[in-house]
Formats: sequence, structure tokens, C-alpha cells
Amino acid sequence: MSSTQNVQSGVIQKIAGPAVIAKGMMGTRMYDIVRVGNERLVGEIIRLDGDTAFVQVYEDTNGLTVGEPVVSTGLPLSVELGPGMLNGIYDGIQRPLDKIREASGDFIARGIEVSSLDRTKRWSFTPTARVGDEVGGSFVLGTVPEFKFTHKILTPPNVRGRIRSIVPAGEYTIDDTIAELEDGTKLRLAHYWPVRQPRPVAKKLDPSLPFLTGMRILDVLFPLVMGGAAAIPGPFGSGKTVTQQSVAKYGNADIVVYVGCGERGNEMTDVLVEFPELEDPKTGGPLMHRTILIANTSNMPVAAREASVYTGITLAEYFRDQGYSVSLMADSTSRWAEALREISSRLEEMPAEEGYPPYLSARLAAFYERAGAVKTLAGEDGAVSVIGAVSPAGGDMSEPVTQATLRITGAFWRLDAGLARRRHFPAINWNGSYSLFTPILDRWYRENVGPDYPELRQRIATLLQQEASLQEVVQLVGPDALQDNERLIIEAGRMLRQDFLQQNGFDPVDASASMPKNYGLMQMMLKFYDRADAALKGGATIDEIIQSPVIEKLSRARYVAEDEFTAYRDSVLAELDNAFGTSKVNA
Repeated sequence: MSSTQNVQSGVIQKIAGPAVIAKGMMGTRMYDIVRVGNERLVGEIIRLDGDTAFVQVYEDTNGLTVGEPVVSTGLPLSVELGPGMLNGIYDGIQRPLDKIREASGDFIARGIEVSSLDRTKRWSFTPTARVGDEVGGSFVLGTVPEFKFTHKILTPPNVRGRIRSIVPAGEYTIDDTIAELEDGTKLRLAHYWPVRQPRPVAKKLDPSLPFLTGMRILDVLFPLVMGGAAAIPGPFGSGKTVTQQSVAKYGNADIVVYVGCGERGNEMTDVLVEFPELEDPKTGGPLMHRTILIANTSNMPVAAREASVYTGITLAEYFRDQGYSVSLMADSTSRWAEALREISSRLEEMPAEEGYPPYLSARLAAFYERAGAVKTLAGEDGAVSVIGAVSPAGGDMSEPVTQATLRITGAFWRLDAGLARRRHFPAINWNGSYSLFTPILDRWYRENVGPDYPELRQRIATLLQQEASLQEVVQLVGPDALQDNERLIIEAGRMLRQDFLQQNGFDPVDASASMPKNYGLMQMMLKFYDRADAALKGGATIDEIIQSPVIEKLSRARYVAEDEFTAYRDSVLAELDNAFGTSKVNA
């Protein structure tokens, strides 16, 4: 956060949990950061009424008393953006947890002030701009290597001017001046930006590229575009966090920002322990070297939970402005909405459905709308893809947060507790999920995967729907009442569910699948169905088909390594030509 400037001060008049009412705050502005009480707790003005300011405090307010001072900094809640954020673990207002631990031990001391970025480390800066260059917002001044990542040093979005001087290549701290404009503006390796204000862009671009997750059910049936927004709703234990972690690891984004917003402490601990151990499939190094974690557990102050998603999306926008694709995982937006509800009740606002504030939908929309593929102010192409988990109480998908999210996001990946209990992972319900991005990506799939890919995907979706309908019949009258062609649909649906949609996250081959491999699996599964259907019409029985040895080869296909898969697919397709005695019929 920004340095403190004494602009205006008042005194505490009333305290209600994280909400503090201060008098004598004339001249302050909405969303100014204030220091509350003698311990200088961090707070933010969220309502003004004359000289009365309503402040949400980001720290525990126990022990505050009426009459203690409230001092405004005159600045909004901001994050410091520059080298040193990757491999970082922060709280909801960008305070690094390792630095807090050094200063206060295992528990966060109230009023503690630590720098967001390391102010002593020297970075190897190589300038790309020259004296006399006209610079605008988000202009690239030079580069700094950070792990295996090239960090581009940007001008703040609101800066314009001509460069008067710029330092030569060398090592500098983030506080050193690396360039000066003719109007006297000094530029550093880092700059501040308010978290509630979206970083400006030249224009938003129409989505045209897929955000690939490595999960077949998502990439094939319910795809997300680069720069799109998706929601993962699901009850407790259905695998929201695991799904987001898998997408973070195998997704085709350059940078990952993971926001643990109000999650249980043990779940957040698992994330903090597991993420540093994960290997990056792109570089072979630690995944944390291109990841930022924001940890805000359910026992942390409620106001910081509300701020954490804005902190996360601002960090994501900063890397987007460098021309990179960024994936933001918000886990979960339900806990964030609960924080809004608690703060709203403390401020005695009129509640709407289930006690949430009337502006819940607007706040959710404002957050998800910050996703997108953009042309930056400097002319770079970048994207922020947002994947938000939703935790509806009792799995009730009709509750307000889920319904509001449903109206905003373009992909809806519904998790099913029943599938999770049956150990079907990822436990995404293929009949309850959807994606609005499918037609947008058809052209990309035809050009980069296969010319008939959209048709194959539609046939698979249709088979799964038919199988679900027939399973309801089976529940009523039993399988013996079905015709052979209907039993074939059930068998094909079973193979699709178990050998295509299901993935083994612990298997090094099956944990992630490429689109060419997905396409090959689709070809094999559908050719099996077509040949079996032709055999039935030629007089074969369903029992003969089910006993065919080629079914075993189809079930093993997902475990075949990528470099061996093409030969395996071709041999199975050739075997299917003569399977089931189809040489006797007109296939």
C-alpha cells in the first residue's frame, strides 16, 4: 500500500464489528485509506455523511475505544506493482505473509506495516526506451528477468510525456529512479494503482482463442475463451478447489493469480503447502515462479476478505498490460459475498434476498467484467481469464450468489456431489453445465484441431444426453426392457463417461490432455459406436459387441503418452474397421 500522508483526522464515534463510524472527517473522500485508533489499524472509507465517515477496518477491531483518532492518508486502497510479486504469498491487502511472520511471529499483529515488495533487492534492468521517446500509459520502459519470466517495467497508466533521461542497463532497487520525464515525473521499477479502479485499456477485443485447461470435459464440452469468465458452483466436498488448482497448473495462461477468499484455514494451508511443491509443466521449474497467492482465510477480518478479490484482479491486470495471458482463480466468491452481507448489515443498509445487499449483482458484475482480452494502452495484446468458485449453501443452485453469477459468466461448470462420492473426477455434471463460448471457438477448432471437430463434439454431447434419458428408463423397468440399439447407447455413454470425461489427476499422462489427443479419443469412441451400430443392423447382438477385445484398448487409450498416441489411435481405428464382424455388413 501507499505511504501514509496526514490529510484529515477525526475521532471514533461508534464501533460495530469491522465497521467504525468516525466524526470530524470533513474533506475526506470515498474509498480513502485511513489509520484507525492508536494502533493505526488499516481501514477504508465506504460511506460519507457530512463530516461522518463509515469505515470498514481490515483488521480485528477488538480493543478499539470511542474517541481514538482516525487519520486519513488521502489515498485509495492501492497495490504496489513491480518485480518481486511472483512466488509471493500475500494477505487480502497485499501484505506479504513471510514478512509479517518475520515481524510478528505466527499470528498477524494488529496495525503491522510491511512493504509489499522487497525494497533492498537489486534487479537487473535493461532499458528498451530511449531519451526523447514519447511515452503514454502502460508503456514498456525496459525489462527485468524474474525467474524464467521476463518482467516488463511499465509506466503508470495515467502518465504521459517525453523521456528526459533514462538509466543505463544495471542493477537497481524498486525505489531507484530509472527514468524522468520532461515535466519532472520520476519513474521507478514499481508503481501504485487503486484496486477498485480497473486499469484502462485501448479497447476490448473479441474473444477468438480458447483457454485450455487440460481437462477433457471442459476443453471439449464446455470451453472457456482466453479472457472469458467461468463459474464453478458446487457443494462442500465436490472438488472446487482441486479443479481450480488443476486449471492453474495445466491451463495455457502465462501467469496464475490464486485468491483464497474466505476459505477454511486447513484448505488454504493445503494450497500454501502444495503449490510450492507443484512442478510447472511448461518450464519444469516450480509452478510458484509464475504464480501469486493471496491467502485470506475465513477467520481473518471480514473486510480484508471483501478487498482480496480486487487486489487479485488488479495484480492480474498489471501482468495483462505487459502483454501476457493471466488466469485468476477466485475461491470462493460466495465467501466474498458473505463479507459484503456482513459489512452491509453493520452499516444498517436495507437487506435484499437472503440478507445480501441490493447491490450484490452489480458488485459481482463489476468484478467479472474486469476479465477480457484487450489491446493495452501500449498496443500489446493481453488477457485476464477469471474462474470463480461458488459455494451455494446445501448445494442450492437457486441461491442469490449462484444465480447472479449465472447471469454474468459465459461458462458454467457445475460440480456434482454425487459424482464425487462415486469417485468420478473431475466431478463436473455434463448435463448441468454449459458454455456460451462454443460457437465462438468453432473456427479455431476446425483450423487447429480437426475440420470435423465441432460435429464430433456435438455427437458426443448428444450421446451423453441420450444415455442419461435411457438411464432413467432403466431405473424404472430395468435394462432387459431396452432394445439392443438402446443398450448400445448406454454402453457408448458409459465408455464416454469413464474413459473420456473422467481423468486421473495422479497419473502423469492422464492428469492433462492436449486437444490433438482429445480429438483422437473422440474419433475412436464415435467410430466404435458407428461400427457397433452397423453390426447390430447386420444381425450381431449387443452381447457380442460388449465382449469385443477392442473395448479394452479404447479404455486404455487415455493412458497412452502423447508421443505414442497417434500410432495407437491409428491402430485402434484400423482394428475397428473389422471389429464386430462389420465386414459382413455395409458399414
